Amino acid sequence: MRYSLFLVLFLTSPLSWGQGGELVKLDKLQQLIQAEKEQIQVINFWATWCAPCIKELPLFEKLTADRKDVRVILVSMDMDLDPDADKVRKFVTRKKIQSQVLILNERNPNQWIEKLDKNWSGALPATLVVNNKTGKRKFVEKELHEGDLEKLIASVQ
Repeated sequence: MRYSLFLVLFLTSPLSWGQGGELVKLDKLQQLIQAEKEQIQVINFWATWCAPCIKELPLFEKLTADRKDVRVILVSMDMDLDPDADKVRKFVTRKKIQSQVLILNERNPNQWIEKLDKNWSGALPATLVVNNKTGKRKFVEKELHEGDLEKLIASVQ
């Protein structure tokens, strides 16, 4: 009985949702991006309803597995259209996503999108690569394909 209760509690806890699902506000996301000094960061903005976003997720998962010198953060933009964080968490669990997942808890992107990158129209998917050691950043607003991430990382080194 105790084992069953433990199993039920574990399987329904946030710890079993893979690597994330934490709700963050824009200022917290900006702090996380600026605070990392050792690793290059690859921040992908995506949504569960965005087919090109879903299609490129395996590229970020491979990067997470293969490159320990790179920090991958998948930032869900779902809260703008559907403020149900559990849908994102269930998606992350179902897809067995191992990269860190944050859920951006912001509405009305037109009010804050330029704070992430002045050239961002708001389209998804979008990826920001940041190297705080060199001060270089690269932003792309398109679906990525095999080899694109390595080129983006090389461009900020």
